Formats: sequence, structure tokens, C-alpha cells
Amino acid sequence: MDDSKVVGGKVKKPGKRGRKPAKIDLKAKLERSRQSARECRARKKLRYQYLEELVSSRERAICALREELEMYKQWCMAMDQGKIPSEIKALLTGEEQSKSQQNSSRHMKAGKTEANSNSCEYG
Repeated sequence: MDDSKVVGGKVKKPGKRGRKPAKIDLKAKLERSRQSARECRARKKLRYQYLEELVSSRERAICALREELEMYKQWCMAMDQGKIPSEIKALLTGEEQSKSQQNSSRHMKAGKTEANSNSCEYG
């Protein structure tokens, strides 16, 4: 007699339940795993490079903002002493366009020398 059983109108045969494991070559499986690991490491390396560049650009921005803040503090101290800085006079009289062009060219030249000396370092 047949060992199959009828359950819920379906014929079931005895044996293993679930999916049959696919007969994958072990070497091919290992190679796929290695390739996946290589790709994962490459993605991780790119992600870390991106984050390092982001941190570097933010540190430069912080340094520039600190320099700007220091300049504003000096202006305030000068005005407290009754002196009006020439930069503020230029802004009030509308000469800021010509001054900003001159200052930007000076800052670019000074920025190259300051970049070499790392004037804004973090400890």
C-alpha cells in the first residue's frame, strides 16, 4: 500500500518538509561571498572618504567664521572707544563694492600664506 496521506483534499507524501536545498557548488558560493565582501569594503571606503571631506570643509567654514567674528569684535571695541572703523565707513557711504574687491584679492593672497601656517588649528 502507498504511504501517502490525504489531508484537506491534497495528497501528501512522507519525507522532508520545506524547500529542497539547491545544490550550489561550494566554491562558487565562497567566491560570491568574497566578491560581496570586496564590494562592501569599497562602499565603506568611499563613505569614509566622503565624510572626511565633509568634516574638512566644515572645519574650514568654522575657521572662516571665527575670523569674521574676531573682526566684528574688533570693530565693536573700536566703536566703544568712539572710533569708526574704515570698513564700516565704507559700508555706510556705499564704497563697499570697490573695497570688497580689493579685500578679496588681499584675502586670497593672505589665505595662501595662512593656509600653509594653519592659523586655525584644533587641539
